[in-house]
Amino acid sequence: MGKDRPEANGTAGGNKPVLHPTDKDPSVGTPVLGLSGEPGEQVVRRCGSGRSEWAAGTVFDQPEPEELIELTVIVPARNEEDCLGACLRSLVSQSEEIFELGRDWELIVVDDHSTDRTVEIARGFAGVTVMQAGELEPDWTGKANAIWTAVRKARGRWLLFTDADTIHEQGNLRRAIHEAARHEVGMLSYSPRQMVSGLAQRSLMPLIFCELALAYPPAKVSDPNQRIAAANGQFLLVEREAYRRLGGHASVAEKVLEDVELAFLAKRRRVRLRFRYADDAVATRMYRSTAAMIEGWTKNLALLFDNCLALAVWRALDIVLLAGLPVLTVELWNARFAAHSLQWLGAGWVLALLWVRTLFRFYARVAKSNFPFVDCALSPLGLPLFVALLYRSWFQHRILKRVNWKGRSYAA
Repeated sequence: MGKDRPEANGTAGGNKPVLHPTDKDPSVGTPVLGLSGEPGEQVVRRCGSGRSEWAAGTVFDQPEPEELIELTVIVPARNEEDCLGACLRSLVSQSEEIFELGRDWELIVVDDHSTDRTVEIARGFAGVTVMQAGELEPDWTGKANAIWTAVRKARGRWLLFTDADTIHEQGNLRRAIHEAARHEVGMLSYSPRQMVSGLAQRSLMPLIFCELALAYPPAKVSDPNQRIAAANGQFLLVEREAYRRLGGHASVAEKVLEDVELAFLAKRRRVRLRFRYADDAVATRMYRSTAAMIEGWTKNLALLFDNCLALAVWRALDIVLLAGLPVLTVELWNARFAAHSLQWLGAGWVLALLWVRTLFRFYARVAKSNFPFVDCALSPLGLPLFVALLYRSWFQHRILKRVNWKGRSYAA
């Protein structure tokens, strides 16, 4: 999702970055869509035992195709047999006479060493290219490695990175390209409509997404003058040259939240960014079990909220107010303090009104999550789990400095 970090002032040491021989100086000639024309700072990453400087504006040794097409859609997939079929059906159905799959755009599924039927399902769709992710090197996450495998073969002017658990509305791909062009941005990211099931998901997910909406308001994220940055890897559309300016997924290879880091780099390197809630375009069911949901948010929450423990304290206070005020109110109404029973009865009504006000304020906050009324109404039941996950995420990131995801362990 998002981060608010300091801006960079020019290149490292104040020098203009050295471009790859095949690159054109982005400060010369007609500006590319979404670029300000100001070169960004150098990307410095540790590679193995040495250090390598990767100049902004390059994708290293990536070969350029002889002829570009309009779009490349890249779907990284690791053990996604439960959802990949629905995702690919929604994508393949976007092919039409004026936007034909294989001619005007391509669809690549990258198998990230799955052990289920992911590859078999992907190969069952005509027009879909199936690739095997390269060997996972140290300091790379599986998702970044899978995307990087495909992007070096991509032929699209636009690159769309989308997850295997997404479902795309008809015509979404062309509309997204037109939206990015209309707003003159180099990066467009959607926050999808979340599909949830079961009490745990329906009560917890609105709590998390309302906090995300408050921490990362789309209007501020989309404002180039604001430092706050956010993106959602479930739908991330990037113009090809803008992607080069960011350094590609190689520049965020070790990041658990690579979408957040790419958005952060976009702000630093003057690539214009647009981010919005898009229930009209794409939907997703992030987790298919409570265990997967716990593992996923444990991985993400401490990265999304810098004040993770403070947030846990505030939400614990919500539990106290929402659960404690009614109990105390009933005690006062029972007038067990016999000497001044009328006074205590009046105090009970005051507490009852305070509880109603707290409840309405809580609902107004959770409603910012864009979840249905019933799910928002259930959200108080998810508060204990939310507090526990905030602490668990903080503990794993700050103390253990390791997180787990899909059978792999990553440094936090």
